[in-house]
Amino acid sequence: MHTLEDHAALTRVIDALYAAQRSVLRLDVVIRAELADVGEDALSIVNLLPPGTYTRQRLCDQLNSAITAHGWGRSLGTFE
Repeated sequence: MHTLEDHAALTRVIDALYAAQRSVLRLDVVIRAELADVGEDALSIVNLLPPGTYTRQRLCDQLNSAITAHGWGRSLGTFE
């Protein structure tokens, strides 16, 4: 079950990734999410990211798209 804690943990991951840089690699996102111990469902959304480099907006768009496709928008929320 996805929770507000999953959303908060993933938000912290996103904030930390972009605190000092404008773009990050998919691998960086996956590793940070694993280290932050986000929930299994939230981690599965992160693992759906295609390889590449992401600005914050592009990353959030990709995460939100996957969340919507899985019907988890109400329980996991969206990212900005």
